[in-house]
Amino acid sequence: MRQAVSPQGAPSVGPYSPAVVSNGTLYCSGQTPIDPETGKLVVGSVASQTRQCFTNLLNVLNAAGLDASAVVRVGVFLTDMNDFDEMNAVYAEHFSEPYPARTTIGVAALPLGARVEIELTAQL
Repeated sequence: MRQAVSPQGAPSVGPYSPAVVSNGTLYCSGQTPIDPETGKLVVGSVASQTRQCFTNLLNVLNAAGLDASAVVRVGVFLTDMNDFDEMNAVYAEHFSEPYPARTTIGVAALPLGARVEIELTAQL
């Protein structure tokens, strides 16, 4: 059985839940750098877009009563792997050792022209 987690004002660009809880695990959908107040993509550097992705993800975690310490896996999607170091610096601001497992994948495109999208899995 799954239970949706939808924080107030969570950005959405499709028919999906921001997160689903099933069997003690929270699965967060990928978050792009959409500002939930404006509904628009944050423009600018990969660092600013990565920060907005994490703001959105932390809002979802908080809605489930969790924080970044519960995260066990992260998936990062970049439209340009040359942006890895800039994304990684912001990523490091949000986690401490032991770090979650992570995969970073280069992709051809992301919704709304985003440069980064991040998904995560956390334990309740």
